[in-house]
Amino acid sequence: MISSYKISVAPIMGHTDRHARLLYRLISPNILLFTEMVTAKALLHGDHRSLLKFNPQEHPLVLQLGGAEADEMAKAAILAEQAGFDEVNINVGCPSARVQSGAFGACLMKEPETVAACVRRMKQNIGLPVTVKIRTGVDEYDSYQYLKQFVVTVSEAGCLTFIVHARKAWLKGLSPKQNREIPPLQYDWVYQLKKDFPSLKIIINGGIQKVDRVKNHLEYVDGVMLGREVIRNPWILLELEQLLSEKANTINRRSITQLYMEYIKCQLVLGQPLHLLLRPLYSLSFGLPGARKWRQGLNRLTQEKVKINEGLQALTEVIIG
Repeated sequence: MISSYKISVAPIMGHTDRHARLLYRLISPNILLFTEMVTAKALLHGDHRSLLKFNPQEHPLVLQLGGAEADEMAKAAILAEQAGFDEVNINVGCPSARVQSGAFGACLMKEPETVAACVRRMKQNIGLPVTVKIRTGVDEYDSYQYLKQFVVTVSEAGCLTFIVHARKAWLKGLSPKQNREIPPLQYDWVYQLKKDFPSLKIIINGGIQKVDRVKNHLEYVDGVMLGREVIRNPWILLELEQLLSEKANTINRRSITQLYMEYIKCQLVLGQPLHLLLRPLYSLSFGLPGARKWRQGLNRLTQEKVKINEGLQALTEVIIG
């Protein structure tokens, strides 16, 4: 059951592509993965087969959709179901200028009825769960009472899972990076949502960087979503896997690295660009001796200064199992 997954990796543009997700899955079989956000318009007017392509090993996998028009979102959700995704998530938290220009993302925190209409229409057309990723508020819409009523409105449309980035968003004056750092964290508000809506699944997100903090949050909410800490240090997923899995864990850094190297070789045969395949590997040296040597080896490979097989083998030897 997809609802049983307590740990998830956030959708992050420019990072959580299908190659990075495959690496995260190798590290942790027991997490929920999200795609980068894809807009409904892009799916309906572009090459949806290419945009929705993923590796079967990534399951369970959630497609995050961006959009605000209920019929478009429903049609995009149908494509997601046909492509084999396990769940569809609506982005109601991104404050970027590009997203604002499309009147979706964090803008929709001001329009709960619009979000509810999207959820309702999507659920009428697909059999997958439809979830929503939100902020605790936006601009002047930033009281707990407003957040609570937002959840009431959207849950009545059929959304049973809310992923809450525990910060409000400012649509003007702050960059997306600043919106991840300057507004204060409001974990207590997310905890209170779970108390007020015990039948809903509440997942907390924002500023979570330590395994101990994950354990602490799980005492109050149903799940934890990690974001940029996984990009910086993917091995935190290995720590969490060891924490959450009841089975003896035989996964280690060396075996994961070797498996991903084999994946690279297979994908190169299929015509995937080398630099995209190598990109998730840069952070694998986090906390390890030989990190500099690792990065230098990746740079040489990216610049095609060494033969692929030789370069991959040399890199594998740098990782300590």
